[in-house]
Amino acid sequence: MESFFRTHKYLVEHLFEDATPRLLMQQVDWSRRLIGIKGARGVGKTTFLLQYAKEFFELDKRDCLYINMNQFYFTVRTIFSFAKEFVEKGGKTLLLDQVYKYPGWSKELRECYECLPQLKIVFTGSTVNKLGEDTELASIVDVYNLRGFSYREFLNIQFGKNFKPYGLDDIINNHREIAEDIFSEINPLEHLWGYIHHGYYPFFLEKRNFSENLLKTVNMMLEVDVLSIKQIEMSYLPKLRKLLYLLSLSAPGKPNISQLSTDCEISRATVTNYLEYLRSARLINMLYREGEEFPKKPDMVYMHNTNLIFPLKISDVNDQELRETFFYNQVHHSDSKLKKGAKSGMFIVENDDKKYKFKIDGQKTRGKHKPEMIYVIANLERGDRNIIPLWLFGFLY
Repeated sequence: MESFFRTHKYLVEHLFEDATPRLLMQQVDWSRRLIGIKGARGVGKTTFLLQYAKEFFELDKRDCLYINMNQFYFTVRTIFSFAKEFVEKGGKTLLLDQVYKYPGWSKELRECYECLPQLKIVFTGSTVNKLGEDTELASIVDVYNLRGFSYREFLNIQFGKNFKPYGLDDIINNHREIAEDIFSEINPLEHLWGYIHHGYYPFFLEKRNFSENLLKTVNMMLEVDVLSIKQIEMSYLPKLRKLLYLLSLSAPGKPNISQLSTDCEISRATVTNYLEYLRSARLINMLYREGEEFPKKPDMVYMHNTNLIFPLKISDVNDQELRETFFYNQVHHSDSKLKKGAKSGMFIVENDDKKYKFKIDGQKTRGKHKPEMIYVIANLERGDRNIIPLWLFGFLY
């Protein structure tokens, strides 16, 4: 166990100084005894656990311990026996990273919860894991979703700012005043392209090629977060990769299930299932008309975030594609429900029993603006009435 404490101490002490506090840190109920943090690969789950350890615990007390479940040690040691020994030595909080790498992990976490009431466990898992539906854990675990950086978080970490998030209603009703406050400190329109290209994943802070790192991460999502967790044979990996690539070429667009089935040499039912797996892995987003949900065919498929578009889509990227993908990603992450609008570039957003209609565009038009529609304009610093700048929706979380 001493080896694990040394590793824990080293990782916490060497946590990079620019690690921005995530909004989720304030939202988690840390009084709970079993907490699951799920998130897509690459969004910073490991850093989140270490930040929690650094902020809430003193290293010398040794009552908190971070463990990466990739450790070969746990091929012969059970989680429960290790946790029991940890508690006997004064331990109070175990941080288990990538816990799904351990066979039968949910059953053992349940055993820890029932037999070690003085112990708290915080663990990370893939978004592909349906933690809320796990029969062992559903009734005892609190699950939270760690998202990639919002545009607000990107600006905060890049420029040392402390911008706060705003609710959707607040942005709609007070966008002019909010924009003025933000512009008093920074020109957010000036930095939007940087976020769209590389700001969603925290590893843009690392001194490595971002696109190559993102491609590596995407392949790991497919190989581990989809194939391994869903127990799909490795021989299907090329078909899954091809499906993702074909979707990226047509996104945002209505998927032709029959054509995708032919091109990828898999059944229509398999295409539909794979779409859901890619959505769960946070590689794509699916947009439905009102009243429709999975397993029905989505009306539109988007890449999950704008960063994914560039390494997958080698050809020229369409500006409208970036605008719509940015809007979908940022608004969806604010826990609003999005549906397809009547025409291209239109969204229906449900938030707290309210329904809004949005139209996404590149610039203001001189035509008549419908009062029931909210116009989201990309190349706009400040809005007016029902015309709101696109960048401001990056401050929702």
